[in-house]
Amino acid sequence: MHQWGPGVRDIYALHYIISGQGYYEIGQRKFHLHAGESFIILPHMPIYYYPEPLDPWEYVWIEFKGSEVPQLLALTILKSESPVTKAAPQRMDSFYDVRLYDELKAYEKIRSDAKIRLLISYYIEFFPAEATIDDTDYVRLSREYIEHHYWKPSLTVTTIVEHVNIERSYLFRLFKKATSMSVLSYVTMVRIQRASELLTDEGLSIKSVAYSVGYSDPLYFSKVFKKATTYSPTEYKLLHQNK
Repeated sequence: MHQWGPGVRDIYALHYIISGQGYYEIGQRKFHLHAGESFIILPHMPIYYYPEPLDPWEYVWIEFKGSEVPQLLALTILKSESPVTKAAPQRMDSFYDVRLYDELKAYEKIRSDAKIRLLISYYIEFFPAEATIDDTDYVRLSREYIEHHYWKPSLTVTTIVEHVNIERSYLFRLFKKATSMSVLSYVTMVRIQRASELLTDEGLSIKSVAYSVGYSDPLYFSKVFKKATTYSPTEYKLLHQNK
């Protein structure tokens, strides 16, 4: 029969209803909730929640906060406009088994954080936010993909296009407009920049540097590097090691 409010909280609190019914009021809206459904309390939002007297609810909940929370919740439908979910396709209460954070040891806190991410991952899967992407997002996603996979010889324009799921020529136009270079030129730039950093490390051979930035053929790497910098990898290595 627990109820809370009206009032505001300064944390996030995610609730999952195991059985029974209850009501959740946020702002001027009122939601009638049932077993299997969830609701979230958002910081500084006026709320009031209470059970249905004839069929009082049983629920589990978890409270959390942190800079990552808005980013994670943005991947779900849970927001001020839609603070409740329909019934989940499976029972969720077992994922709420997280101990009181302040009582945990350092390694237990890491596990606790992981459990919260696991819990939210199910809400992202079962109740995803509507996908919205604009032209700048396509370019951003492409650049991020390149910067995380430049070291793979298998990285090609085709794999980039498939990753961002956009028509090839359209991505070319967007990328050229945003960066003043082609997708392939950007890949080469990232690889050469990283190679330049690695060449100042006396412990790495030219062959090792080539492999480290996605070139399986050291001779081809040397050709590309010299075209981009006017120095051969050996010349660049000697030049910067003498500084």
